[in-house]
Amino acid sequence: MSAPMLRLSAMLLGMPDGHSLSTLRELAAEHSWLEAAVDELRDLPLPQWQAEHTRLFINGYPKTPCAPFESIYRHGRMEGPACDELARLYADAGLVAADDLPTDYLGTMLDFAALLLERGTSEAELQLQELRGKHLTLWLPRFCARLTQESRLKLYRDLGEQLRAWTGV
Repeated sequence: MSAPMLRLSAMLLGMPDGHSLSTLRELAAEHSWLEAAVDELRDLPLPQWQAEHTRLFINGYPKTPCAPFESIYRHGRMEGPACDELARLYADAGLVAADDLPTDYLGTMLDFAALLLERGTSEAELQLQELRGKHLTLWLPRFCARLTQESRLKLYRDLGEQLRAWTGV
């Protein structure tokens, strides 16, 4: 997966707003897999799209089906040991994770992977291997499977498929 595709994937995990559909329309010109999702979302009121995003990623009842945090999958709770491991990995790359999100948030991890790809150094390649081998491959396949099964929107099902292809599972 390319750095722009990783950044796109990270962006799609964010809460949709009034500009999201027009942004997706523009992105669909470069990423044909988004075209069908744009067609579906065109007729869907924004509050319904936002409700699906919230249900999947933030606060589903009785359980959030696709919480985008490594610790949920690996440790059964938020802010598990993976957060400290990732903070060290980010620091080794000269970065500090944003304070408003746990370090194991998938969007942060995908942005970090994109940055490492863009750097293109042997050190960045080793860091990317560590991110994938010690973190993403341990939980991302389960997240992707849940996302493709649980989402009521094509956008998120297709995102799950794109990420699954990247993990090679």
